[in-house]
Amino acid sequence: MAPRANWKGFLRLSLVTCPVALYPATSESEKISFNQLNRATGHRIKYLKVDADTGDEVPNEDIVKGYKVDTDTFIEVTKEELENVALESTRTIEIDEFVDKADIDPRYLIRPYYLRPDGKVGHDAFAVIRETIREMDKVAIGRVVLTNREHIIALEPLEKGLMGTLLRYPYEVRDPKEYFDEIDDVKVTKDMLDLARHIVEQKAGNFEPDKFEDQYETALVDLINQKRAGKPIIPKERPRGENVVDLMDALRKSVGGAAAEAKAPKKPANKVKKASAGQKEMLMPIAGKKSKETAAKKPTAGARRKSA
Repeated sequence: MAPRANWKGFLRLSLVTCPVALYPATSESEKISFNQLNRATGHRIKYLKVDADTGDEVPNEDIVKGYKVDTDTFIEVTKEELENVALESTRTIEIDEFVDKADIDPRYLIRPYYLRPDGKVGHDAFAVIRETIREMDKVAIGRVVLTNREHIIALEPLEKGLMGTLLRYPYEVRDPKEYFDEIDDVKVTKDMLDLARHIVEQKAGNFEPDKFEDQYETALVDLINQKRAGKPIIPKERPRGENVVDLMDALRKSVGGAAAEAKAPKKPANKVKKASAGQKEMLMPIAGKKSKETAAKKPTAGARRKSA
């Protein structure tokens, strides 16, 4: 079953309209998460909402949003006032234009969503909009209001549905000159480029997400399991970078290393280590690799998995 929709409304292309629902396309709920604890008691730390001046706790119903004008002056804005900001995009994603995907600067991308028809009606209109975008090989640009903010959203076909990617506004993207102006202008020789290109060609491949493992997440699981088992934690030596003295020599050695790596047999993707029968209760699931035995066993002492 799909998770709860983040937004429901209508998708409109000129006079063609259909009800749709927007769902998050990604999730980090499977990642390890830690609570903060009182070292002396082992109890969880609880955060309270208190008045900055009186120190008194304030109930949620008495809390309103405020825009800071100066040090001691705020303009209060209620939830109702925010909801009354009548933007068309609050309930409708209006497709304003179609652009080439290559025209969208990657810096403007925020996060992906899945868009599908909401309910049993509107599937025909949804299919017309989806297939029009697919046929034109374009990305549809519209606007949508999420969490009281209007966002630009880029829509493109994905299987039977649409993928919508939220985009940043220009004022949210920093000027690279602030960071790049101090980089030295270096003349790269043809020999260096040829060697570097050779390394790239030897390492060329296709992007296959299943090949990648979150090694830090795996290390966290191992750490927690070792602590649950009462085993000593032995720090691992951190990798140290080395200064490159002779760039051409480093490139030549890299070419040889890349060639050896390309010839070596491919290792299968890392899997969760199996434990002996006496260690089964300490096993924890890695994201996407849950089992009946591991799903019920979660780390204690402050470590837990986020809820969706």
